[in-house]
Amino acid sequence: MSFGARSRAVLASVGTLGLALAAAVSPASAADATPVTPTQLFNGYQSCSTDSDRPTYVWAGNGLTVEGIPETTDTTSNSLVTVQYQVWPVADPTHTTTVSRPYSLPGSEAAANLPADALPDGQTYAWRAQTVAGDAASDWSVPCYIAIDNTRPADTPGITSSNYPQGARSPGGTPVEFTLNANGDEDVTGFEYSWQQDLPIAGYANIGEHGVPQFVDPYDDPRYFTRADAPGGSATISLLPPSGSSGPMTLWVRSLDRAYNGSAITSYSFFLNSTAPTVTPAVASPAFDKPTTFTFQPDAGLQSTSPVVSYSVEFIGGQGTDRTIDVAARPDGTASTKLTLDGIYGESLRVSSRSANGWVSDATFWGITYDTTPTVASDVYPESASGGGVGVPGTFTFSPKVKGVASYTYSVNGDPEVTVAAGAHHTASVDWTPTESGDYNLTVYATTRSGIQLAPYYYSFTVS
Repeated sequence: MSFGARSRAVLASVGTLGLALAAAVSPASAADATPVTPTQLFNGYQSCSTDSDRPTYVWAGNGLTVEGIPETTDTTSNSLVTVQYQVWPVADPTHTTTVSRPYSLPGSEAAANLPADALPDGQTYAWRAQTVAGDAASDWSVPCYIAIDNTRPADTPGITSSNYPQGARSPGGTPVEFTLNANGDEDVTGFEYSWQQDLPIAGYANIGEHGVPQFVDPYDDPRYFTRADAPGGSATISLLPPSGSSGPMTLWVRSLDRAYNGSAITSYSFFLNSTAPTVTPAVASPAFDKPTTFTFQPDAGLQSTSPVVSYSVEFIGGQGTDRTIDVAARPDGTASTKLTLDGIYGESLRVSSRSANGWVSDATFWGITYDTTPTVASDVYPESASGGGVGVPGTFTFSPKVKGVASYTYSVNGDPEVTVAAGAHHTASVDWTPTESGDYNLTVYATTRSGIQLAPYYYSFTVS
């Protein structure tokens, strides 16, 4: 059974439940309400076909949901009605099966389930509906025609590519041209494909106002579906691999018949060379929080195939949330822009290029680490050592490792923080006198003139 068939089977169970619940009793309807023939007829959540030569192909392995909107001439009453559905083989109109949906609300779809044993595979059927109110019944609707197809295509589709040979390594840069064929299965009318092995559901419906199904034709979405040029025929598609990919690529494909039953899934694999750009800063180690010019160079093969028109630059690890900017390329595919890196532990750039034909390269990563913690020094209370004593004052000097420091904030053993301004050479000194001996922890961080709170430093010492 195809994914689409499973989806329709789940939806159909709703109609089965409603029929079972309704079978116990039948509604009382207003005596003066004249029933009106149902409208908005659907089978398997697809529109009714009144053309016997063009039936709607449906999967009915668990029965088939049919529905229509009943009405009465008494528009002021909410009296419930019954909807009757009658189905028969086109080849034998005398062999009818009738199901009812009592307790139906006029103006809304009333679903019922035609049983699977009344709809053998491979045959064409007609069905119709009527509204029953009390002892009165409307005229029957015009027949709807359905062809039952519970059998999925027997063979997987054939797949070839004119520009990306299977199992081979290819340079990339151009869309992949695939030809899909039905492998001789005359029941195949289209194909479904994806770069992910879990293929989308084919042939489902959204439910609109008054319960009216809005069938989603899968072939309206060329990202995943294409029609064959004829039953049992072929189709040619042009696809870009997933953005930012290189290495092994696999396209997963299956055939679809007229009822959206899917064949078994097959695949086509090849290897894609990297088309990532080159990232070069104007200086080898850009300074923290200072603008630096970066130059982006396209992959030569990619540029010759389809010119690079822009670059996507994602900042990872900077201040605030990660962000992405676009940089336009020159006619030769290169680009330059000034970037400010302000990640207090370092920052990375993820850069990919976009070509005129829509190709997105895989990414180049460029990164740098920063130590933005302050330097802390004390002659009386040296780090990781003992010194001074109770009542002995000591001086702690804070010095920056990056430029632009405006102040320092410190705390001893978790006491309230104290902030002091940076002085000459962006340093600061504080005096501190202990009242008890023992181990102490001093936490210090700097803040820049632009308001960036830098990484903290943890300084431990012992008071003798």
